[in-house]
Amino acid sequence: MIGLLRFVGLFNAAVWFGATIFFMVGVEPASTSQEMKELLGPKNSPYFTVAIAQLLQASYLHLFVACSIVSLLHLAAEWLYLGKYPQKIWLTLLTLLWLGGAVQGYAIQPKLKEMHRLQFTRPQQQQAAARAYSAWHIISQSINFLLLCGLGLYLWRIGNPADPPRFLSANKFHS
Repeated sequence: MIGLLRFVGLFNAAVWFGATIFFMVGVEPASTSQEMKELLGPKNSPYFTVAIAQLLQASYLHLFVACSIVSLLHLAAEWLYLGKYPQKIWLTLLTLLWLGGAVQGYAIQPKLKEMHRLQFTRPQQQQAAARAYSAWHIISQSINFLLLCGLGLYLWRIGNPADPPRFLSANKFHS
């Protein structure tokens, strides 16, 4: 059972970290690249390149939140099965990762979508919406970077679990 529990935790952390790297390094830059702009043409590219990135980011953030919930359940299963209360630092890290993904998906991304839409639908608000979009995008990218760092730390923790005590305590043998 311990082997299965470790496998589930490591697999989840690897998928979570890999998806984050893939999205940040591959998907998002590709969806707003010059090649994508040329593919869509000058008439469609300013609006649709960012809209495509936002659609892909919504799917990624659903995966992010799902993986964070699985990791919290994994931590709870370790606690129940091994009888060892999780260290506060790891519980805090996982909670912050879950919270960061939820804030990204349910607060920041809707704001970015709205600002992007306003840039192209209301000419009188175009400049203000562009500045607001730029500021929210910087905040979003900063949060993504912090989440990636936290995920790297979590993956390291899952891949290198704490060594069990070398000797059993005498309390384990009471009947």
